[in-house]
Amino acid sequence: MIRIERSMTMSGLGLAVALLAAPTAHAQTADMTFFVTSTGPGKGADLGGLDGADAHCQKLAQTSGAGTKTWRAYLSTQAADGKPAVNARDRIGKGPWQNAKGVVIAKDVAELHSAANNLTKQTALSEKGEVINGRGDTPNRHDILTGSQADGTAFAAGDDKTCKNWTSSTQGAAVVGHADRQGLRDDEPSKSWNSSHLSRGPDGGCSQADLKSTGGDGLLYCFAAN
Repeated sequence: MIRIERSMTMSGLGLAVALLAAPTAHAQTADMTFFVTSTGPGKGADLGGLDGADAHCQKLAQTSGAGTKTWRAYLSTQAADGKPAVNARDRIGKGPWQNAKGVVIAKDVAELHSAANNLTKQTALSEKGEVINGRGDTPNRHDILTGSQADGTAFAAGDDKTCKNWTSSTQGAAVVGHADRQGLRDDEPSKSWNSSHLSRGPDGGCSQADLKSTGGDGLLYCFAAN
């Protein structure tokens, strides 16, 4: 009888500890205003346009306890079909932004797009507070979809650099940045968090397989715009 009671007491203690730990983890991300998505929507660079990408950010933020904020994907679009270009830098609010651990990655838009930002492999965390695999890890997932120039603005109309404004999972290409700030060379593009190189691959450049083949996984940067 004593053994049964002791077992039940220990079991109850474990449950209590688990219940206490859960709110702590949630509270940790409640003030989060920036993250890298732990997963992509799964259709390569076909994100369902900007609206679909924003919804993906919002969904992941919701699961982490930060869903009361308005989340936006850091993506640019090119002028097409009579619609003007959209600049990623204009979509994400004014800042400051901090990751799931409370570390500030930039105080405002200007700092985010300068050498003074605090984006590194250790700070570009997912909504779960986890480090994203980078160069040297298996698999490498450091390519983040942006379709943007280094200053956060859109590319001119013409050559597709946004996988048809985030609606194609086949033909086209998309500019990506490196979340870990590392690449094959010791140059600025390789170290760029938002404008490193174009996607490519046998399916055309925008499929999930194509994105994975060059070190990506269809991941996004998400910012709280309010």
